[in-house]
Amino acid sequence: MDVEMVKVGILGSGEVGRALGKGFVSRQHEVKIASRTPNSDKLKTWVDQAGKHASTGTFADSAAFGDILVLATNGSAIEAAIDLAKPQNFNGKLVIDVTNQLDFSRGPPPGMLYSPTDSLGQRVQRKLPSAKIVKCFNTVPNSQMVDPKFKDVEMMICGNDPAAKQQVMKILKEFGWKGAIDIGGIENAGWLEAFVPLWARVGMSLNTWDHVFKVVR
Repeated sequence: MDVEMVKVGILGSGEVGRALGKGFVSRQHEVKIASRTPNSDKLKTWVDQAGKHASTGTFADSAAFGDILVLATNGSAIEAAIDLAKPQNFNGKLVIDVTNQLDFSRGPPPGMLYSPTDSLGQRVQRKLPSAKIVKCFNTVPNSQMVDPKFKDVEMMICGNDPAAKQQVMKILKEFGWKGAIDIGGIENAGWLEAFVPLWARVGMSLNTWDHVFKVVR
């Protein structure tokens, strides 16, 4: 499919941020990945591997750079990361929220930091009222986010802006997913976040960490 090049700012340089960043670069988009230590050896290696369309910067650098922004930090750090990135840099933009609110304070398997009715997705939307938040990618492992081995699976997403969700569906297809199941507004983000402690328990039972859930119909 023909894809228009976009600039993508990714907030968070862990495995999720690097996997999605590599995916966007491999589709000829420009990516600036954010970190508190943007000149670390880890990120220099990532840039070398990802190619000429990849770069690093501060949280504010990446948020200002991106036409599309991706939230890929630890869930408990997301509001602090937005403050570092400067909320005005999010105005009017599509923001793909990949974060999960996992609580490991009692060890594995994880619980949840908040209630599903006060999700990270909702907290981000409240903090960034003019941004177009779409919850996506949080229910699958980073190893399967781009070019998944499961070719007939639809990703579950939610958000308040229909056009933003259509844009995310195009990205999903570009990344090799069958498409998306839209479960409604951002108030449903907590139920996608609640999938992940269950995903972890299934992984512990089966001793596998590249599994995904599929809606069969």
